[in-house]
Parts: sequence; C-alpha cells; structure tokens
Amino acid sequence: MLLAIDIGNTRIKAAVFEDNTLLDLIIFDKKEMVEKIEFILEKFLKITSIVVASVGNMDKSVFHTLEKKISIHFISHESQFPFANLYTTPKTLGIDRMVLATGATLQFPNQNRLVIDAGTCITYDFVDEDNRYLGGAISPGIRLRYESLHQFTAKLPLLNKAYPEYVIGNSTEESIHSGVVNGITLEIDGFIEQYKAQYAKFIIILTGGDAEFLAKRLKNTIFANSNFLLESLNQTFQYNQK
Repeated sequence: MLLAIDIGNTRIKAAVFEDNTLLDLIIFDKKEMVEKIEFILEKFLKITSIVVASVGNMDKSVFHTLEKKISIHFISHESQFPFANLYTTPKTLGIDRMVLATGATLQFPNQNRLVIDAGTCITYDFVDEDNRYLGGAISPGIRLRYESLHQFTAKLPLLNKAYPEYVIGNSTEESIHSGVVNGITLEIDGFIEQYKAQYAKFIIILTGGDAEFLAKRLKNTIFANSNFLLESLNQTFQYNQK
C-alpha cells in the first residue's frame, strides 16, 4: 500500500492506494500533518511507502520522525517524468503541475491532453500526443477572487461561493457571485475554445477542489475528477519505481 500526500496552498490531501485503487481519502490542515499521517499509518498497517508532493518549498523536517518508521519519497524536479518538458523555465514549473501532467500522460496515452486544476489558483497544463509538455496558464481561483474583491475595496463583503441566479446581478452580492463564477466559467470555456483552434481533438481533465462546482456550468465536455492529482501522484511514484 502507498500513502500519497498532496501539500497544497491551503490544505493537505492524503490518499491510501493499493495499486491503482483509492482506499481512503482524508483532508486536513498543515498543523495537523504529523498527527494525521500517524493516524493513517496506524489504520492501514500494510502501507510500505509515502510519496509527497508540494506546491511550494517544503519543510522536510516535519517528516524526520516518520522516516524512522517508513520509506518516504519526495517528488521533485529531479524525479523521472513520462514527458518532455518544453517549459522555457523548467525549474519554476510547479511540482503539482508536473504530477498532473504525468497522470494525464499515463492515463490517456497517444492523445492531446488539457488538465485544468481549479484550486487556490486555476492552472492549465497541456501535454500533446507526442508526450511533450507545452505549458499552459495560471489565474486566480474562486476563493482568491472573492477575497481580493473584499480586501482591495472599501465596502464589498466577503462571500462564500454560490451559483448566481442571473447573469445580471440585481444586488451587490448577486453581482459579485455573477462576476466571480460566471467570469471563471467563461474564462475556462474561452481557454478551451482557443486550444480547439490549434488542436482538432484533445481530452479535457478538470480537477481540484472546485472541480465539481464548476463542471456543471461549463459548456464543453470534460472529464471531471477531483482526486486526479492524488491518483497522478500515485502513478508518478510507480513510474519512478520502475
């Protein structure tokens, strides 16, 4: 068994895998990390390895106590990936984006793939049918947009995400919901249309914490899987073991 840990910008997601089967999923705050990992290891005694990926600089010292008990693998730019990285600044490409590109490459062979990760940021990553990572885009996610409207204006309230009832908001709150949610869905559909202008056919994978929320409003056909990054992390580990 394998414990896959995704350290994101705002929270940590961990999943237990047996081969390619996801057995359990747990989400927690960074301050709970060691406690939660030890709980998972006690619950699943057959876990033999931990694989970790982080969106930013990671303090590996928190894993020192665990390294005495179990094998820990950190995915980095020095890891092996099943695609040619054509990013002009490859060392600045986020590990999470490289892991997503790995999952897309291995799960959907011999085709063009666009991975859209709707989390704290919305990232777009494109791997072509020749397994070349071409790059993508980064924009603010849903929560960042709500928070920026509140923090950088004098009177706009901080709202929780909600589907707008109308395109034309008839109140300040409805206007914010329309601007944020409709703005993001139009952005995603717009990006997809631009990719269609260059590539006749490609699969679209939507993942991240807001994937299910957004999937219902997109006009394009997508493959929505909120756990795609964890599944891709499991596959990245297996690829490196081979």
